[in-house]
Amino acid sequence: MEKKIKIYTDGSCLGNPGPGGWGVVVLHDEKEVHIKGGEKDTTNNRMEMMAIIHGLKYIHDKKLTSSTIELYSDSNLLMQSLIQGWKRKANLDLWEKIDSLRGGNLFAANKLNIKWIWVKGHASNKYNNIADELAVAASNKIQKAK
Repeated sequence: MEKKIKIYTDGSCLGNPGPGGWGVVVLHDEKEVHIKGGEKDTTNNRMEMMAIIHGLKYIHDKKLTSSTIELYSDSNLLMQSLIQGWKRKANLDLWEKIDSLRGGNLFAANKLNIKWIWVKGHASNKYNNIADELAVAASNKIQKAK
């Protein structure tokens, strides 16, 4: 039976640019895994992208790449860029990492089976709210360390 994994991601920035954080919730094998981190001088969009990167890194690190993955983000810009192929104008370094982690182009043999799903932020989605809390906590920690 093929495994199904859900990944919820969010980013936060205190100022834009400013101290930022990202948060990830991964649900698999009846586990709920929380991951967070941040940077001193960044933007909200970069943190949204870093959350996706770290969610996909987790999948690779745990060797869960044959699973069906549902990846949730409240960033409409990112989701439309991934689903509809919207033009990528900034953060090309992070787009390169995302593309690499998801398996390259649409025809790559090792492409992950990812369903990209937009979820309304700051609403009633439990796991998106947890990802947001992780991202905000990471932002606050970075700001206090300055």
